[in-house]
Order: sequence, then C-alpha cells, then structure tokens
Amino acid sequence: MKAFLTLVLIGWLTATAALAQNTEGVVTYERKTYWTRIIARMTFLSQEQKDRAAQTWKNDDEFKEKMKLSFNENESLYTYGSEQGQTDDGQYSWRNSDLVLYRNFSKDKKTDVVEMLGKTYIVEDSLHTPTWKIGNQIKDVAGYVCMKAETEDPIKKQKITAWFAQDIPVSAGPERYNGLPGVILELSLNDGDVVIEATNVSLKKLTPDDLKLPKLKGKKINDAAYDALIRQHIADSMTAHRNPYWAIRY
Repeated sequence: MKAFLTLVLIGWLTATAALAQNTEGVVTYERKTYWTRIIARMTFLSQEQKDRAAQTWKNDDEFKEKMKLSFNENESLYTYGSEQGQTDDGQYSWRNSDLVLYRNFSKDKKTDVVEMLGKTYIVEDSLHTPTWKIGNQIKDVAGYVCMKAETEDPIKKQKITAWFAQDIPVSAGPERYNGLPGVILELSLNDGDVVIEATNVSLKKLTPDDLKLPKLKGKKINDAAYDALIRQHIADSMTAHRNPYWAIRY
C-alpha cells in the first residue's frame, strides 16, 4: 500500500511539474493582412477605389508583421517581434506604431498602449473577456493540437475565429483577445481578412522584463471611451467613403 501511494505521489508531482512547464514562455506569430480582400468588402467605397486597390496590391497582397506574446500563468504581454518593421527582403523598413497589450489575469486588469487616429492612447480597464463559443473542430498549429472557438467584434462587425492549445493552459492570446482555456495560437479576423498564426512556441522561464510595460506617454482612457472612438471613426469614414483601417488596427 505504501509503495502504491508513493507511485501515485510521484505521478502527481510529475504531472504538476509538466503542467507548470507549459504555463510560461513566448509565442512568435506572423500577422498577415490582405488589403484587397478587406477593401473589396467595403460597400461604402466606390468600384473605382476597389479597382485601384486591387491594381496596387495585385502582386503583393499579403502585408506581414512579426508579433510575439510573452506569458506566464498570471500575465501576458503582446507586441511587435522587433522594434521596427521591414519587408521580407530587408530593403524597406519603417517605425512601428505604438502597440503593447498587457493582461493581468490574476488581478482582472489590462493595459493597452495603442497608437491610432494620430495619437497614442493608454487603455486601462478590467479584462472584459469576449463571449466565446467553443466548437469540436481541431487542427495542428505550430505542433500543438488546437480547438476552435468563435466570437465577434460588435464594433467592427467582424467574425473572430480562434484556435487555442489546451496543452498550454493560460488564458492569453494575440491582439486584444483572451479568455479561452489555453493560449490562442491562431486568430482569424473576418473570415481570413487578417490571420495571426503562431510560427514558434518556446516554453521557458521568463525574466521580469519580458512582461514589463515600457514607459510610453499617451492619453489615458477606458474601454468605453476606446470603443466610442473606434465606432465614431468608422462611421465618419463610411460617410466620407474612405477606408477606416488606415488609421486604426484592423
């Protein structure tokens, strides 16, 4: 009996250690934006505007960005993979706009540093987790079996599809999305207009700096004010027959 209890204890400790190893690390993503598809959906743009966009991006429809998510059991931080963006061939580079999305799951708080509409905003609020509908579909993403979940963005009117890995039991994800029983390794916005897919998952011990917010200046607002800004900008852009996503993140 004593030997049996010892084996059970060893098994429990081993499982607990394995689980702990899966709750800390860094996910690297590639974010692809398909501008011609996005613009083609906009009913308030003229056919001439859509044709011009299709002609402009006919040979280079994918706009790619490297992103990363650092996480542990209680926190996550999502931002760019490097300090400045550049093309695949390295010939062109640009300054990334401010974008740092911090989550504290244990305290139910978030801080989003977002540059949009010509300003940098610091959005501080509780997490406000989306209402997810988890399906029974599975697929492999970056070597992990992931389950499908869906929600919607009520402001931008976008369908959101997430694929999350239960083997990494942390409620973190890319962009402004979280709240699933596993890290989101793939995110599709509006049926593939934008796809954020994990290219590498590195489970490792993080340093305090990996989850530290940088010192950035901006106007402090809450979620309600942020949503109001987005809603008004989209409405104004529709009236003016212009693409609203030149000034805000899709």
